[in-house]
This record gives sequence, C-alpha cells and structure tokens, in this order.
Amino acid sequence: MTDAPQISANPYGLDGIDREIVALLHENARLPNVDLAKQVGISPSTCLARVRSLRERGVIVRYTAEINPAALGFTLQALVSVRIRPGARHLMEQISDELRREPEVAQLFFLGGTEDFLIHVRVRDSEHVRQFVLKNLSANPAVALTETNLVFEHHTAHSAGLRAVL
Repeated sequence: MTDAPQISANPYGLDGIDREIVALLHENARLPNVDLAKQVGISPSTCLARVRSLRERGVIVRYTAEINPAALGFTLQALVSVRIRPGARHLMEQISDELRREPEVAQLFFLGGTEDFLIHVRVRDSEHVRQFVLKNLSANPAVALTETNLVFEHHTAHSAGLRAVL
C-alpha cells in the first residue's frame, strides 16, 4: 500500500479548515454555506468569508456543473494525440487557442513527451470525430501526426485525488 502524496509547500497559505472547505466544495459545489460551515465546524459568516478569500487568492477558480454528453447527443468520446512538426513549434499557442474554441473539445492537454497535445473530444459518432480530425488537424500543415483512440468508458474521480492530499 502506498502513502498518499504530500504537499511540500503551501503557497496559498491554506490551513486545515481551508483544505476541508476546498475538499467539500470539490465534491459538491452546490453545498449551501450553512451546511458547509456545519461540516467544517465554523460559523456561517466565517465560512462565507473563507470561501470568498479562497476565490480571491485563486484557490477556487470556478464552479461548474458536470453534464452528461450523451444527453446532448454526443454519444462518442475520443482522445486525439497530436504531434506538431519540429519547424512549426512556434505555432503551438495559436493551435491551442484554435482548438479550445472548437465545440467538440472537452479538454485540451499540452504535453511534454512524444506528443504535443492530447485532445478529449465529445462527438455524435465516428463520422463526426473523423470530420473533426480532418478539419482541425490533418488540414493544418503544422500537424505532423495524429492518433485517435475511442473512449469506451469515462469515469471522473469523485474528488480527483484531493482528499488524499488535503
């Protein structure tokens, strides 16, 4: 059994209560302030001030809702690896900006290693992913190589590992 990773530095000045607030909101961003305060053992006004401080310090960046893509007609997901031509590396930021604007792109990762980008796309069907790759990647002269892998199942960790380090 391995030990949970330890945070070596605390650049945001988080104490134990801040860490518990972050973990609870990460699990349920709709948790009412009164319930959040009760769970961490502080008053609602103190809790509200701490959450506001966490937002101001950049610890909490945004609140989101996780949507089932199939409910919107996106029944297929794929991971597309992209390698940029060596002479076109100066275009990587531009390519990244263009890809992030595409509605099919759920996540975009800039990588160190053999591949430069990993794109998580949500599409209607295999023809849709094919058209996405052709239009946005294969037609781009800066792109040297793409590899598409279909996602059969996708699971999001409940706490994305935060509980282990908080």
